[in-house]
Amino acid sequence: MSTIDSAPSDVAKPVGANGYKHEIDRLFEALVKLSGSDLHLKADQPPIIRVKGTLQPLKHPKIDDARMRQLCTPIMSERQRRIFEEEGGVDFAHTCVVDGVKWRFRVNLLTQQGAMGMVARRVNNTIPDFKGLFLPESIERLCVLDQGMVLLAGVTGSGKSTTIGSMLNYINRTYRKHILTLEDPIEFVFTEDKCLINQREIGADVKNFEIGMKHAVREDPDIILVGELRDVETFKTAIHAAETGHLVFGTIHAASASSCIGRILDLFPQEEHASIRSAIAFNMKGIIAQKLLKSIKPGVSRVPVCEVMFFDVLVRKYVLEEQDHLIADHIKKSFRDGMQDFTQSLKSLIDQQLIDRNDAMEIAPNREALEMALKGIGVS
Repeated sequence: MSTIDSAPSDVAKPVGANGYKHEIDRLFEALVKLSGSDLHLKADQPPIIRVKGTLQPLKHPKIDDARMRQLCTPIMSERQRRIFEEEGGVDFAHTCVVDGVKWRFRVNLLTQQGAMGMVARRVNNTIPDFKGLFLPESIERLCVLDQGMVLLAGVTGSGKSTTIGSMLNYINRTYRKHILTLEDPIEFVFTEDKCLINQREIGADVKNFEIGMKHAVREDPDIILVGELRDVETFKTAIHAAETGHLVFGTIHAASASSCIGRILDLFPQEEHASIRSAIAFNMKGIIAQKLLKSIKPGVSRVPVCEVMFFDVLVRKYVLEEQDHLIADHIKKSFRDGMQDFTQSLKSLIDQQLIDRNDAMEIAPNREALEMALKGIGVS
């Protein structure tokens, strides 16, 4: 990997000089000034940042474990230090000022082979609208609902949080509602427009997710962001909130919209699958699956490739009758109704000259289908 110049040298300055509170803020400044998305620190390696999807080491001395602990420990609270020591890792948000602008970072400290490491994601200060993120217009349909569940699916770093942030901000600009978020940690800090917004951070504002959700139903929310659906209790609590008249947003690790059904069912024992299918069919309103792809448009780093599925009559029927294998084909055939699969999304992004055709072929679920779509065959 070729190296790129870092921002300031690793020489400590007094607290307050250039706005620094912690030494490690110099590396966060480098990330911001180089337009990077992620900062990676690994013992006995120089700092590495991700720029436009590619990892690049900084021209910076290697950081040994002792120095790593010296840099990272001060940005943890006492509670976070206890969690790190007990569990070998901890998540939290960190804020620093770069050229007078406050930036937030989602930080994960980890232990690997006995040494401390860190991965930090830069959180954008502004939340772009759908058009600015190059998201499908049909997503707006999921923001005008009164109740139900909406899921964002994808791997880590696929832009799920940004898309949800954009959707919540659309609601904030458009309706007078109460939005309540339960996050671990808080990423986007919303500025209230028409909505009343309360953001609670697990650990800092409320002990855990279960207690936060127990309180949530007494706090008169219209919309609840529950973060990641990673276990049985989280899903049951979230779906119950949807059943009782709330609009619930969440994220899940799944490769596609249709595969989310199986991913959720995997959380539960077989004897509960029928009741869970019923809960999904009657309360889920839509699933958006995302991947990020490098853009060729000047000024645009990456764009989301999106699969969009709405729970219409046929999707509900397929879920209830355990015919999940028919969902993907239905999404493709419902293009005119606002749904789209990854092939249709890739074609649209190529047509808009946002992505390279060869890059699209590399991640296409079906290269032949994409080639046919680009020739005008197979896409409605």
